[in-house]
Amino acid sequence: MNRQLQLFRNRVLPFLVVLALLAWQHFHPGTDSQPGSSAGVGGEVEAAYSAQRSGQWVEVGGRVARLLADDDEGSRHQRFILELDSGHTLLVSHNIDLADRLPLVRNDRMTLRGRYEWNDRGGVVHWTHHDPAGRLQGGWILHEGTRYR
Repeated sequence: MNRQLQLFRNRVLPFLVVLALLAWQHFHPGTDSQPGSSAGVGGEVEAAYSAQRSGQWVEVGGRVARLLADDDEGSRHQRFILELDSGHTLLVSHNIDLADRLPLVRNDRMTLRGRYEWNDRGGVVHWTHHDPAGRLQGGWILHEGTRYR
């Protein structure tokens, strides 16, 4: 019985939570359903976080809550914390070997498309740039009217 409860808690319950969120979004899209809104398209981040799901392409919008030092190991990445309108925070890791560095300051607003990877701190979004091999659609960041790819 303990194993069944553990299976329910670890697999079935997160699935049901995601299913309920998707159903709610379908039947209650609200007025903020444009790309970049955490209540519309961006709600997929909260669903992926709840289900501990990775590898999902997402579009989200929010404000820069914190600027972090660049990650210079391997490909160079500009890093910052993006706070969605829902309050959920994400680490954004933007490859500056493949795309231009963003001229960011704290509280700047932006919209981005990238690949979400789960972690217990809210998740990471990377692939906010074009695919140099041309196989994937890739991502982007829209900041102050400029699209960085």
